[in-house]
Amino acid sequence: MSDQHTLRLFGNTMQDIELAALLLKQGKLVAFPTETVYGLGASAFNPEALRKVFEAKGRPADNPLIAHISSIDELELLSDDVSDDARKLAEAFFPGPLTIVLPAKSTVPKEATGGLDTIAVRMPNHPIALSLLSMSGPLCAPSANVSGRPSPTNVYHVLEDLDGKIDAILDGGQCTVGIESTVVRLIPTPMILRPGMISAEQIEKVLGKPVGIVQKHEHAIQSPGMKYRHYSPKALLHLCGTHEEFELFSRRLPQAMKISGHVTTQFGDIFPLKESTYYDILRSADIKGVKDIIILFTEEERIQKPALFNRIEKALSKE
Repeated sequence: MSDQHTLRLFGNTMQDIELAALLLKQGKLVAFPTETVYGLGASAFNPEALRKVFEAKGRPADNPLIAHISSIDELELLSDDVSDDARKLAEAFFPGPLTIVLPAKSTVPKEATGGLDTIAVRMPNHPIALSLLSMSGPLCAPSANVSGRPSPTNVYHVLEDLDGKIDAILDGGQCTVGIESTVVRLIPTPMILRPGMISAEQIEKVLGKPVGIVQKHEHAIQSPGMKYRHYSPKALLHLCGTHEEFELFSRRLPQAMKISGHVTTQFGDIFPLKESTYYDILRSADIKGVKDIIILFTEEERIQKPALFNRIEKALSKE
């Protein structure tokens, strides 16, 4: 794109959704809302459009994309080998915040797969996204932000990063879940590659077999979100495991923004630590020019909320 502003469309009008679908069919880039975060959509079968996604985001070319579909039947468009386990998970969790890694069909461009022989697929649980996808066909849609930044959960976040770099944005208000989907691979054994709001226990219940969780030292990229520093604000993050440590940092850095799962008046102005608002808080810190963010997240909470802990760990990563 040139220096023109990104066209803002509104998801509550069918006319604007139809225009967004038309732009996507023409090989343009359109950001759209899902229940997790805003996605940056491009036609899943258009290599040139997919290359523009990487360019707009500044995303490494070996970081695969997630394909989004509007019905379970569309899995067949992306994979010739949809296993019984994959179907069970799709029937249980589609539409919803679960991404399934499948063997990719030969017609899926390598730009979508990051050069792998698999494609990650999900069906978002959002009426605007489903309406758009039913008109446009499958879209690849990583988060609609500059690579490495906190993911966007409203239209203003998207415009902050990508205004003028993409063709249009379909406004659907605030995302309700607020962090990215769970990503699961099924071959050779079920394994969560990126934690999200759908847990290993929920997946185990559907499959009737154990589900592993990838360890953070495993760097081979099998899905989006596995490598590279992600979800990072400009501020320095300080992660505390105890109230005492949190209090110590709060005294040492009195100007810091504070986030905690235990919101009390004890330490003054503290933002609640929860998935639905986490990225929003990080972006507000950037706007305010905050230099330090102190996060209280106890060991017990980290076990209870692995997806949120994963996002914080990724933001702390040096990679």
